[in-house]
Amino acid sequence: MAHSVSSLSYIARLKELFKIEGQDGDASLKEWVSLLKPRVISLVVFTGWAGMAVAPHQPSFMIGLITITCICLGAGAAGAINMWYDRDIDAVMKRTSVRPVPSGRVSPESTLIFAIVLSVISVLMLWFATNLLAAFILAFSIFFYGVVYTMWLKRRTPQNIVIGGAAGAFPPMIGWAATMNSLDVLPIAMFAIVFLWTPPHFWSLSLYACKDYDRAGIPMLPVIKGARYTRWNIFIYTLILTVVSLVPSAVGQCGWFYTVSALLLDGGFILFALKVLLDQQDEKGVSLTADKPARFAFRYSLAYLFFLFSALLIDRMLLS
Repeated sequence: MAHSVSSLSYIARLKELFKIEGQDGDASLKEWVSLLKPRVISLVVFTGWAGMAVAPHQPSFMIGLITITCICLGAGAAGAINMWYDRDIDAVMKRTSVRPVPSGRVSPESTLIFAIVLSVISVLMLWFATNLLAAFILAFSIFFYGVVYTMWLKRRTPQNIVIGGAAGAFPPMIGWAATMNSLDVLPIAMFAIVFLWTPPHFWSLSLYACKDYDRAGIPMLPVIKGARYTRWNIFIYTLILTVVSLVPSAVGQCGWFYTVSALLLDGGFILFALKVLLDQQDEKGVSLTADKPARFAFRYSLAYLFFLFSALLIDRMLLS
């Protein structure tokens, strides 16, 4: 009986800390999961798994599972830090005002504790299960996204996405390092692909969410430099991405399947970027078509990265 009372008391303290009051309370399990930005995590986890899967030596199932879990928790922790710090601007942006923190369903203090705990657990678990290199890259990626991008770059420069894109590009290196305890040309090339993919991906989004960013005072490229300048940058970065995506083939790390797939996917990306560039605009560069080409380019960019890395995985299987 005493044990039962003690357990109930412990649960009550946890509820008080995280303000969980059941189905009718401020926060449900779904709210805590949403702090991790699950839709963003899904792509991060996939690229991390791809980095591990293309390595010459494969870990055991358990080590692989722990690695993916740590990447997932680390990315989620970085997302929670972002939600904690950006709660003021999230509250005035239409697409983010319903998030748990600005809507008041989860307190900022609990969000920060949640993020710190997940960060520590993910880094230490990866270190103990694999090696220091993988754990260090994971820790640095959390720091880069949570501090360098969120707290420093995002509100200060229109190049926030360009520099901050490195944060989401680390998972392939983490996956490879967890397996090999070293780095090589291929994981670095995968990092570069995600890094250069990020600007055209997010700038496409920022074109049709420009009013939201302007209202929140975030210096996204179309807010500071205008829509026409942003469209040119999307097109230029897409061309650069095309060149870098072929580096694995150029250095002999991939075969014909990846090369052909990359060329086809790059061709599609260039076509969508060109449509964004040639979108009907008024004299100020504002789209006359509700930025439909930008919306399609944004969606294609998500498919592009998934299918490009899938092609890399299939190509490595064909070569083995």
